Amino acid sequence: MGLRIVPGTANPLLAGAIARALSTGLVRCELERFPDTEMRPALGRLGGDDVYVIQPTGPPVSDHLLELLLLLDACRRGGAGRITAVLPYFAYARQDRRGQDGEAVGARVVADALAAAGADRMVVVDPHSTALEAMCGIPVEMLTAVPALASALAQECSSDAVVVAPDLGAVKLAEHYASLLERPVAVVRKTRVSGAAVRAEQIAGDVAGRPAVIIDDMISTGATIEAAASVLLAHGAEPPFVVAATHGLLVGDAAARLERLPVRSLVTTDSLPQSHPPAPAMQTESVAPLLADAIGRLHHDQPLGDLLART
Repeated sequence: MGLRIVPGTANPLLAGAIARALSTGLVRCELERFPDTEMRPALGRLGGDDVYVIQPTGPPVSDHLLELLLLLDACRRGGAGRITAVLPYFAYARQDRRGQDGEAVGARVVADALAAAGADRMVVVDPHSTALEAMCGIPVEMLTAVPALASALAQECSSDAVVVAPDLGAVKLAEHYASLLERPVAVVRKTRVSGAAVRAEQIAGDVAGRPAVIIDDMISTGATIEAAASVLLAHGAEPPFVVAATHGLLVGDAAARLERLPVRSLVTTDSLPQSHPPAPAMQTESVAPLLADAIGRLHHDQPLGDLLART
């Protein structure tokens, strides 16, 4: 089977970088939009090839998700031999369980829809929930950008810095960063008040007089980072801080919120296109080499090993 890369419109620059790293071209993809916003993608024949559709499902989430579903179906009907949905950012991963009666399990719904549309396998990067693999009916390869981000952070943080998990859900992620940076870990205890507001009051770990590196898998509104920074200051941590996250959604007033905080720099990746003003100073590490490596190994049926996220 030949190797084919199909780009969605959510992050064409990343798709192009992946194709260049694999020394291949992109499949020509035309996306027609009707006046009522209905979309119709069209691809050429894929002739039994091994196809990888590159489409993060960042904002606008519904549009990018539906486009991905249609692309997968187009690949199936175009004769692809094997289809892999590559989601550098997987939306709905936060909805991996019900908080109360009457709620949907969004992650499961999306995973089932991707499989029904034609995906034989998924590749994701640092998903919010590692339960994603267990709830999917198709294989899920969960890659991690932590080593690349940690390498960038090594140039940003001092020898006495402490790695801070902004909530209990980020503890394992913080431990991964800490092991690579050889730094201690502190954990903030957070309570989510709403989708855009959180409250944090306690911290476990010694941060007094020490600079902090606040890490997370994603930054959406910046409320979690804001709450963590407030607790760090209250417990004597030394500003300014460094923030790192794989996925920089930065929706709403996130950029302005971060700019108001004692944050020296933000380190993130290009899993999502970064079109917002860089505030504070932002450093973007590309996940193209990671994804290209994974796609190359999968194409040749080789194990992913060290590319996988810790669970």
